[in-house]
Amino acid sequence: MTRPRVLLADDHKIVTEGLRSLLDPEFELVGIVEDGRALVAAAKKLNPDVIVADISMPLLNGIEAVRQLKKAGMRAKVIFLTMHPDVAYATRAFEAGASGFILKHSASSELLAAIREALRGRTYITPMIAKDLMQAYKGGSQRRQKAAPHLTPRQREVLQLVAEGHSAKEIASVLSVSARTVEFHKYRMMEELNLRSVAELIQYAIKEGIASV
Repeated sequence: MTRPRVLLADDHKIVTEGLRSLLDPEFELVGIVEDGRALVAAAKKLNPDVIVADISMPLLNGIEAVRQLKKAGMRAKVIFLTMHPDVAYATRAFEAGASGFILKHSASSELLAAIREALRGRTYITPMIAKDLMQAYKGGSQRRQKAAPHLTPRQREVLQLVAEGHSAKEIASVLSVSARTVEFHKYRMMEELNLRSVAELIQYAIKEGIASV
């Protein structure tokens, strides 16, 4: 019997080694990547059945990576594994197309169940935030979405890289654009978000979960 194929994305090797031993008996681990851009490339190449991804990853966070893959037609189920017990993170994860959301410290007891549920076409939410998430969807999520300024996918990519401390030249190289285009996106975001400095832009990126501290 063919085992479901899993692609793992996390930039902490201790975490990935622990997850490897957890997954090996039941699933085929087809690859391990350490940043969101590598995740996009590997998912397109390997076509896994399931992706287990951290949200906070360098170069491109897990949510933005999955948004890109879903837009490209990827059908793999996605389980987000994070240390953030935050309803806002979970909301963004499911909006991006996730099938599951669990916390890293409960991975040993929840990850296998989450993957099994995803493969059955169901959704798995860690019990630790399930009630709060449902209340957010019923009450405040629509208001939050209306209030949040709209950034384009490319602006979110630039914003994460700015927040990670990359120069305009380095960002231009990663995104295959000109440094002038990077500067345009940066100052356009500051204008749209009514921010006065790059420091405030970075604070916004961290607050919104686009980049981690």
